[in-house]
Amino acid sequence: MAKNGRRGAGRKGEIKKRLQVFNPRNKRFTKMDMSTGLFIDQMAKAFKAFRGVKRKYRKTRKK
Repeated sequence: MAKNGRRGAGRKGEIKKRLQVFNPRNKRFTKMDMSTGLFIDQMAKAFKAFRGVKRKYRKTRKK
């Protein structure tokens, strides 16, 4: 289980069964549950990712 470390040290480990994807339309990261596939939360600040959550990147096509 991921835990917050002592003050200033940051998080130890990653949050399990969670994933974050980037939404290019509104330029925010969205957190989703991997077991149910439901969206949980969306970051209020644009281009800022959630801490300790695994990221999934989409492959872009080359033109």
